[in-house]
Amino acid sequence: MVRKGLQWMWVGVLAVVAFGAQAQVDLAPFIENDGVRDIKISPTGEFYAATLPLGERSAVAVMRRSDQTIVGSHQLPRNTHIADFWWVGDQRLMFGLAERFGARDFPSPTGELFAMNVDGSRPQLLVGWRVRESSLGTNIRSSAKEEFVHAWPIDLLPDDPRNVLVAVSPFSKDPLTRVDRMDVQTGRRTTIATAPVYRGQFLADHAGEIRFAVGARGDNISRLYYREQRGADWQLINDERESGRVEVPIGFSQDDTVAYLQVSQPSGPDGVIAWTIASGERRELARDAAVDPELIMRPGTVAAVGVRYLGAPPRTAFFDETGDDAKRMRMLEAAFPGQVVRVASATRDAATQMLLVTSDTDPGSFYTFDVAGRQADFVLPRRARIDPARMAAMQPVTLQARDGLPLHGYLTRPASAGDAPLPLVVMPHGGPFGIFDDWAFEPDAQVLAQAGYAVLQVNFRGSGNYGRAFRHAGAREWGGTMQDDLTDATRWAVAQGHADAERICIYGASYGGYAALMGVAREPDLYRCAVGYVGVYDLPLMRTQDRRGGTSMRTWLDEWVGTDTAQLSARSPTRLADRIQAPVLLVAGGEDEIAPVEHTRRMERALRAAGVPVDTLYVANEGHGFYKPENRRAFYTRLLAFLAGHLGGDTALE
Repeated sequence: MVRKGLQWMWVGVLAVVAFGAQAQVDLAPFIENDGVRDIKISPTGEFYAATLPLGERSAVAVMRRSDQTIVGSHQLPRNTHIADFWWVGDQRLMFGLAERFGARDFPSPTGELFAMNVDGSRPQLLVGWRVRESSLGTNIRSSAKEEFVHAWPIDLLPDDPRNVLVAVSPFSKDPLTRVDRMDVQTGRRTTIATAPVYRGQFLADHAGEIRFAVGARGDNISRLYYREQRGADWQLINDERESGRVEVPIGFSQDDTVAYLQVSQPSGPDGVIAWTIASGERRELARDAAVDPELIMRPGTVAAVGVRYLGAPPRTAFFDETGDDAKRMRMLEAAFPGQVVRVASATRDAATQMLLVTSDTDPGSFYTFDVAGRQADFVLPRRARIDPARMAAMQPVTLQARDGLPLHGYLTRPASAGDAPLPLVVMPHGGPFGIFDDWAFEPDAQVLAQAGYAVLQVNFRGSGNYGRAFRHAGAREWGGTMQDDLTDATRWAVAQGHADAERICIYGASYGGYAALMGVAREPDLYRCAVGYVGVYDLPLMRTQDRRGGTSMRTWLDEWVGTDTAQLSARSPTRLADRIQAPVLLVAGGEDEIAPVEHTRRMERALRAAGVPVDTLYVANEGHGFYKPENRRAFYTRLLAFLAGHLGGDTALE
């Protein structure tokens, strides 16, 4: 059922380049902006629309399927990206915009909605703070209301090609959110509902009626409300303070009689419950022993049909295992064994679906799937230069922290390494809270594996995907038990024979950079070197530099980072340089707004004053992670050379 004969180019936008032969580590496949991010098929099946990452900005291109011709495109300004995009009618696209100040930054939605026709005509900023500006393009005009708000879609109203429903929130510390019906041609809006709680999020049923609102005041205590119909009073159906649970509405049954709620509970991972609206009965539908659920929706609807668990390995579970959705997914999973299959979009009649197929060795490939004919046709890879056959597999691992807490992670070893202990790079993720490593293609791990290293990624407490209690266990534990988890995982790798105890380094970006420097400060006999990439190293400085407003953000900082200045100082690598013995590589961008370069400069000064060998790479025109291929090449080249000097692995191909 899988046919691979259909491959095409995005003319003038994308060039497919063969993966070249390697001598040492060929960096080219990992540094070029040569792929697509997402592809969605139009409601009629006539067009494909694709988002294209172009380093410090994103672009969109529309292709006619019949002759594989690019018919329209638009490129966004610097540091502006497409968070998500949607077909609104047969001839128009709408995009949610996001700011991203560096390759390691998490895209931050700006609340702006932008639209254009398939041929690139009638570009329109529908809503957002730049409505009165021309910074998105000189040919962009807007007749929308000039209002200082941000918005995001909550229902595309598939039977109404002219309008969508959007949640609209004023730019204020603790806003009351409303729902507007918005014209996708003009941006004009009419309010149809208002949330009964601050910072509300909404869910509409299949008829487009707003039925749920969930939000929180400045105390960050979640409250869930329900109403039977438009104009009816909102009813409080869950208060976190009383129940101990956070309940978030995620979808409906096809007949709207049952609502599905994702529930974060005091212990264990999240689950999904079915709430029968007429009776109020709650029934648990899905809950894994280890990981949280990822919702599976029927394309183009608000019908929740199942969940995906991003565990080891990823797997799916359906609310009705005998239904068509489950049967179709089981067929696709059999056709793509050992891979994760997602339905990215579908035509209006659901006869053709766009599939995204990924794995630990494949960043993803897109296929069209003919439902009736049960035939999948290859469309395009996300990264043309990546050859999955040459990538290293990720091995799921489970261990216990010193206090008995189960920890999950992944070990990546070069395919040709055999079972002998290898030089090890411990690679903590950024964030840190709510972010997690999963079984997916990780460029850094692949680069390091090709250089001959084993790579250990561990989801320390505070990480996402393992339930509310696990996440909250990391609160105020920067440099504390979160760091202990990394130490325990490193020693576990040695005890299991995966790592050579004399050749271990720790490397991370953002929070991972902080953890790397804390690792060599707290464990001078465990790590032979450390690499901090766009890291934060001075916690009191971090608090003073965080200028994001709002009562909820201040509450978050107090609860998750801490308020004790003395303790924050004691857990800052800049104040612990005299404990560090291992050589250090520090890398930073001069335009970093997430981890300002002053963190790295303070860390460098402290290390030099303590007599610690330190190498640095500063790039003035980069932010929180490097965008430009030449700067990514310089970073990876310096990283591999530094590691080779202390662990003995391969260097980069010149």
